[in-house]
Amino acid sequence: MSVVSRSARLTFSERNMARIAGVNLPDNKRVQIGLTYIFGIGRSRSTRILKQADVDIDKKVKDLTEDEASRIRQIIQDEGQIEGDLRKEVQLNIKRLMDIGCYRGLRHRRGLPVRGQRTHTNARTRKGPRKGGIRKKKTTTK
Repeated sequence: MSVVSRSARLTFSERNMARIAGVNLPDNKRVQIGLTYIFGIGRSRSTRILKQADVDIDKKVKDLTEDEASRIRQIIQDEGQIEGDLRKEVQLNIKRLMDIGCYRGLRHRRGLPVRGQRTHTNARTRKGPRKGGIRKKKTTTK
């Protein structure tokens, strides 16, 4: 009876967590959903990547083999911008709008909604918590 070491029996993800584009993918989710944890990859793009890599979209991240993970990594690398590069480009686009002084740039600079939403009520996400409260009336003494 031969003794097989534990590391020989472990699958790819048990040895080291699936790490693609510098992001650790959650083990217990489907690969299609796990890829959306990478900035710049949504559901449709992850489905397209998995079809190109010939990986079943219903497969769990922990069940990925090293070969499948490397194919996914290669396709993502070939396709274009994700994570840091994409974040940098978005920030540069916003900075450009602010520098040229257009309406959208002014809204960004003031921290107000950019896409035409109302601000009389709502818009708390952009504006932050309310400032001040309701003051009680001062009573006059005689």
